[in-house]
Amino acid sequence: MTQHFTEATHRSVLTPGGRIHLVEQGSGPLVLLVHGFPESWYSWRHQLPALAAAGYRAVAVDVRGYGRSSKPAETQAYRMLDLVEDNVSVVRALGAETAVVIGHDWGATIAATSALTEPEVFRAVGLLSVPYTPPGGPRPSDVFAGMGGDEEFYVAYFQEPGRAEAEIEPDVRGWLAGFYAALSADTMPAPGAPDPHFVGKGGTLRDRFPAGRLPAWLSESELDVYAGEFERTGLTGALNRYRNMDRDWEDLAAFAGAPLTQPSLFIGGSLDASTTWLADAIEAYPVTLPGLVSSHLLDGCGHFVQQERPADVNRILTDWLAALPA
Repeated sequence: MTQHFTEATHRSVLTPGGRIHLVEQGSGPLVLLVHGFPESWYSWRHQLPALAAAGYRAVAVDVRGYGRSSKPAETQAYRMLDLVEDNVSVVRALGAETAVVIGHDWGATIAATSALTEPEVFRAVGLLSVPYTPPGGPRPSDVFAGMGGDEEFYVAYFQEPGRAEAEIEPDVRGWLAGFYAALSADTMPAPGAPDPHFVGKGGTLRDRFPAGRLPAWLSESELDVYAGEFERTGLTGALNRYRNMDRDWEDLAAFAGAPLTQPSLFIGGSLDASTTWLADAIEAYPVTLPGLVSSHLLDGCGHFVQQERPADVNRILTDWLAALPA
């Protein structure tokens, strides 16, 4: 492996919405990596060198509102089509005509929407943890408000401006540690325990997080990286993604029910609520993802697939990329 492959470089590029910070490694066809909540480009730290060594120009961004990227003050500046525009601007700023886009968690939805609305730019799409569901259906806020009975679904909890910030920001590091543990295979609550995706009446999300143990994939120093970024930036930019779901529903009405036709890939964890709750979406892939090359459920894996199981994910990604049309 040459030195060029082993060194990652940081830079920022200008977009219509401000500045996007990215980390790139390697040369070759462009692969754009988009993280989820509450993470950063750093969630792809295991994939950047692997993709570079396999002959790709791997680029992991800080999504708008995170890390060193711009953080507009207006809540509506975080609507999905603005994030798609950021992705297109990154591809253009890097001198490329097309890219493969791969996303995890919210990044999977951003990646899918990028491929759906800008198919001439994004020639293939990889989705990690969150399955593809076409736009449309009932208004999202109505769906979330009806979930949980006497308890409150975390998405509805996040949608109220300032409320989650008041819980998280007094102890960012401790909250992140609990959140990551709650969704990771080796530290998540046991079956039958109170579900950490829901808030009890008068409570907080953190009430149901495991305490005192980090998941195996996350060291104290790695947690410090995540905590340091959010202690510096606050959580509002990240949480504003949840606060635009009804706007996204309106913005994407013209794409209601639309399939993703590019070559695609899905990787999920068998213990991740995202894959169990959305099992019907995975079963619908022959219709919604007609270009699906392969779909993988990693046994005994939680939500943070590319960090919990980096070797497996790297192998799946590089095999899929190698098989794509040039």
